[in-house]
Amino acid sequence: MTTTFDHTQSEIDRAARLLDAATTWKERVDAAPSSALLTYKATGTGIGSVATEIVTGKHTFLVDEPAGLAGDDIAASPVEYVLGALISCQVVVYRLYAFALGIQVDDITIEANARLDARKLFGFDENVRAGFQDIHFDVTVTGPESDERYQELQQAVDAHCPVLDIISNPTPVTAAIRKA
Repeated sequence: MTTTFDHTQSEIDRAARLLDAATTWKERVDAAPSSALLTYKATGTGIGSVATEIVTGKHTFLVDEPAGLAGDDIAASPVEYVLGALISCQVVVYRLYAFALGIQVDDITIEANARLDARKLFGFDENVRAGFQDIHFDVTVTGPESDERYQELQQAVDAHCPVLDIISNPTPVTAAIRKA
């Protein structure tokens, strides 16, 4: 038995964009495997009390801290941007794999909560972690699929989400300081 769904034009357009992108990337990577290696660059300049203006490609955005952390509270904090990056990456990968697996997702909402112990930040306790202690996110999807199908989708997303991988696994980081 084949089930058909009535799709909105937006869903049809999104599916076409995902298919076009996947096809283009597959052809590119098949022809030159090294083209799968992407490089990202961002530059930050300090402004105000502790805010930073970030430039990445043609996009500019601000990062700040709340007043309780010496900021002017003119933008989201670095750790809030990390949660935003995780959520937005998850949404992209949910859409991508829903399409790839033939799983209908009408709407998706993700809420992330993370705990951070500020004692390390302020140098009060060197024995606690400076970063998140843990992250929990709740994914709410709407659509006609069974719970099992959405669990299959979640497993695919968790296995393929770049930002989840960045947060979950050690990434080699190096730094150099130079005087201007």
